[in-house]
Amino acid sequence: MIRFEGLTKQFRLPGQTKTLLAPTSLAIPTGRAVALLGRNGAGKSTLLKMIAGTMDPSGGRVRSSGTVSWPVGFAGAFHPDLSGAQNTRFLARVYGVDTSALSQFVEAFSELGPHFRAPFRTYSAGMKARLGFGVSMGIPFDTYLVDEVTAVGDAAFREKSIWLLKARLNAAGAIVVSHSMGQLRALCDSALVLEKGKLTYTQDLEAAIALHEAQMHAA
Repeated sequence: MIRFEGLTKQFRLPGQTKTLLAPTSLAIPTGRAVALLGRNGAGKSTLLKMIAGTMDPSGGRVRSSGTVSWPVGFAGAFHPDLSGAQNTRFLARVYGVDTSALSQFVEAFSELGPHFRAPFRTYSAGMKARLGFGVSMGIPFDTYLVDEVTAVGDAAFREKSIWLLKARLNAAGAIVVSHSMGQLRALCDSALVLEKGKLTYTQDLEAAIALHEAQMHAA
């Protein structure tokens, strides 16, 4: 279970304070695949980073009863001067999984070829996303955080990525950000809706999508 206890996030801008998340307390049940809905700039990626622990909240805290991945596509998990292979082995040791098995899986899945042994700082954004997705899917987390799986490559690679994510969700939960409602319907069974700093959790995915689309239309 992931629980928000008075969780809030604000950014100070010149002459004003922007609230991305008003104080929020709610619980996401274990094993649910949750769509995270909200307009561009609403704070979806920021929320994922707070859940992962890679960004501090302004107040409150996140509690989890299981392991949580970093947001897929987030480059902060990797050292720029290490190669993809070295970063993979390092994270395998951090999370207590077999280094050789994870390296073999990520090298084959990511399709980076010789770049897998090149410094991470030389990677394009797409290559970074492939490595991040491959490493996170290769580690058995209880909850996967996925920010736009459509950003991880060409159509064939995205299809392979979605297939793998679906397989992982047979034994784990997820929080998924995507602009594709069809993709969210295929992956998720409940939803979080973030609108003007207010976060709402519902187990009615269709109702959440309808609310989100109405908010987008009104904007």
